[in-house]
Amino acid sequence: MEHEEVIDNKGKDVAVSWVSTSRFLFYCQVAIFVALVIGGCYTLYQHRYKGKPNVEVPANTQYNPQYK
Repeated sequence: MEHEEVIDNKGKDVAVSWVSTSRFLFYCQVAIFVALVIGGCYTLYQHRYKGKPNVEVPANTQYNPQYK
């Protein structure tokens, strides 16, 4: 009779357990995606439109120019 040696590598190596590897990679992708979205939102918040600036326009360049 031949006896086959059974080696239990379940959960011990990334290359052996494809299910846990794919789950780990999926969660890494989700975490990276969430980090990029939060970083993009924060960057947009920092560079947001802060309102209409008070720009002094010379009187001779207005729609109805006023000359001296």
